[in-house]
Amino acid sequence: MHSIKPTALSWDDVDALADEVVAAGQRAGLPFVAAQSDLGDAAPMADRNGQAYAARMPWQPSSACYWQNRSLALRSTFLHAARIFAEPIWYQDGRLGSWRATSALEAIDCSHVKQEFGFSAALIAPVHLAGGQVGTVLWVAVEPIDMAAVFARDAERMFALAFRFLAAHTELTTRRARTPPGQLSAREAQCVRWAAAGKTNAEIGTILSLSVSTVRFHLRNAAEKLGATTRARMIQIATGHGFLGPHA
Repeated sequence: MHSIKPTALSWDDVDALADEVVAAGQRAGLPFVAAQSDLGDAAPMADRNGQAYAARMPWQPSSACYWQNRSLALRSTFLHAARIFAEPIWYQDGRLGSWRATSALEAIDCSHVKQEFGFSAALIAPVHLAGGQVGTVLWVAVEPIDMAAVFARDAERMFALAFRFLAAHTELTTRRARTPPGQLSAREAQCVRWAAAGKTNAEIGTILSLSVSTVRFHLRNAAEKLGATTRARMIQIATGHGFLGPHA
């Protein structure tokens, strides 16, 4: 029996996957592309030099530099769908759907998308990674397209490509941002442990006799030190570093 050898990732690999993502959209008739590896991060998904991948991906001229709009992730219908559904999603004629009927998507109002953004169709690839991190790749068309045929032919392959791209990016950015164990203060570690136990900031403040603003301060510092952009990701990294163990 042959053993499986894991691939050692490099930034060249991530760049190549970004190019594949763009090419896949062009082949499918969905030429406009957007990607974000962590929807909880206000900053755009960036390459090794800190340049947004969005800057090298084609998008509508009418909304150039859209990634600089930090409120977009909070109001985008497509990104909302990616957060609550973990399978390929199609958009057409003001509706969202997938390969199976699901009330989660049917309940999302997309009636404004065509008028507001000019999108005629889209393929949305939600990428749900470890620790609660959610990213997505969007392929969009503004001209009429047979989305049913595109989805049947290309959705699974493009979904797998999106997953590889965002997972590879997350691996390298996490590796670069990772800090050695032992760099959280005692108070930061306490706040993270209680957050991992499901306590709200107010509850943590009551337990530790701290104000809510002080709890937020410690959790924000802990997240920054651990290279995390979401509460769930912070807890996952802290667990891996041993801060939440019985002797922490």
